[in-house]
This record gives sequence, structure tokens and C-alpha cells, in this order.
Amino acid sequence: MKPDVRVQNPADNSWFKSSYSSNEGGECIEVANTEEAVLIRDSKDASLPHLTLTHTGWKHFVRYAAGA
Repeated sequence: MKPDVRVQNPADNSWFKSSYSSNEGGECIEVANTEEAVLIRDSKDASLPHLTLTHTGWKHFVRYAAGA
């Protein structure tokens, strides 16, 4: 079992919105890439907890989401 990845919440300007998101509401996520991990949060409520993935976990997630 790997140890937990502990990451401080990056500055607000470190987050970027998914390229598939629009400004018309709906379900959107924001992502922040840090040295330790990739963080994912709800763009509509940034005060909610974020999901933390290792860089390898992020690569697997993106590959799965793309259907490859």
C-alpha cells in the first residue's frame, strides 16, 4: 500500500477549468497540477474538498475518460 499523498490547496490561480466546460452552468471541474499530485475540484463550489490523484493515477483517469 502506498502512503497518502498530502498536498496543500494551491493558490486559486493554479486551478484551470476543463476545456470541455462552458460558462453556461452544468457540471464542470477544475484541475490543479502540483509537484506531488493532480487535484480535481467542483468549479461551482471551490470550498468543497478536492480529489487528489497521483500523476500516474491522473494519466489512467484521463485514458479511461477518453475511452482508450
